[in-house]
Amino acid sequence: MELSIDAFSKEISGIRAGRASTTLLEPIKVEAYGSLMPLSQVGTISAPDARMLVVNVWDKGLVKGVEKAIRESGANLNPATDGQTVRVPIPPLSEERRQELSKLASKYAEEAKVAIRNIRRDAMDAIKKQEKNGEISEDDLKRLSETIQNWTNDCTKKIEAILETKQKDIMQI
Repeated sequence: MELSIDAFSKEISGIRAGRASTTLLEPIKVEAYGSLMPLSQVGTISAPDARMLVVNVWDKGLVKGVEKAIRESGANLNPATDGQTVRVPIPPLSEERRQELSKLASKYAEEAKVAIRNIRRDAMDAIKKQEKNGEISEDDLKRLSETIQNWTNDCTKKIEAILETKQKDIMQI
């Protein structure tokens, strides 16, 4: 369940908020050396100010590939090349785009909650099977069921808290 929360946190960190964040470019894959590589493995990503991301590409031959990958990433970014540096200005978000991003964050949260509920179901099935086989008592089954449900509730609350924080960040002008 904790891994589901970690995966959700990582996924949601890539959603763009009002300011530049290096996590915005991390999921982008670049065609390099005959394979697709994460952008962070072909250059250094930095955010010198709130409206600009900069990628210092290590190999001069990959600059065009990095620029193309950022442009085609679907993040509505328009990079500009300056030698081995790719500058990515971050345009301000419109109200409509903020709402779309908020809905996307909600979708990710729901997927994480479904994953947690699936883990709960599997754990409940396992302890019911143990009780049926006589490996644990009925009291143990009840106690373990309550523990599993409490973990599920705690993890769901953590996801809701992360989502609420991200949505506030997205909607902040």
